[in-house]
Amino acid sequence: MTLKPKAVIFDLDGTLIDNNAYHIEAWKVFYNNIGREFTMDEYTNRMNGRINRDIFNFIFDRPLTSEEIDKYTYEKEKLYRELYAPYIKPIPGLLTLLQQLKDAAIPMAIATSGWPVNIAFMFEHIAIKDYFNDVIDATLVTNSKPDPEIFLKAAAAVSADPANCIAFEDSVAGVRSAKAAGMKVIALTTTHTKQDLAQADKIIADYTEIDLNDLIQIVHA
Repeated sequence: MTLKPKAVIFDLDGTLIDNNAYHIEAWKVFYNNIGREFTMDEYTNRMNGRINRDIFNFIFDRPLTSEEIDKYTYEKEKLYRELYAPYIKPIPGLLTLLQQLKDAAIPMAIATSGWPVNIAFMFEHIAIKDYFNDVIDATLVTNSKPDPEIFLKAAAAVSADPANCIAFEDSVAGVRSAKAAGMKVIALTTTHTKQDLAQADKIIADYTEIDLNDLIQIVHA
């Protein structure tokens, strides 16, 4: 008998929704407001996939207080939601794959460096909340990706052995995080090139390129 994955864990930004361009635009406005020059090199190597605490400590080059982090997070994420609200939609093929996994009784969770208000924002616009057994967000972890903490917690939340889980990611830090947790990883090229994501077990443009049978093969490869 062919065994299914014990669970499938999804990142959010750039993985469930193709929203990184809007995060980048929000960061550009935020940087301008504080008189700092935004660069894509900083975004790619120091920000993408990481939790806001680490990002803001990097931006301001000092350890910030929790009050400061909350203040700056509110400002930046409000900008992001205002920019993205008219355009938000799931990545092509996502809804079909989620239904396949649900029909196969495979637990699903989200492991995101995002903030709870942004997660709620997504669920308000895209009706996929009921597919997921749990959500592990930035407020529930100590260490940013590429540390494996968030994926280990997501696997534990659905009582699954990480070695029998598949993770979907779009960032280099996220791929490294899931691999460090012992998971097979499928990467989407929404944010990075195939070359950047070479550590993943499979690389796709969107979910129209994959189905449950592919996941079964990958988890046992």
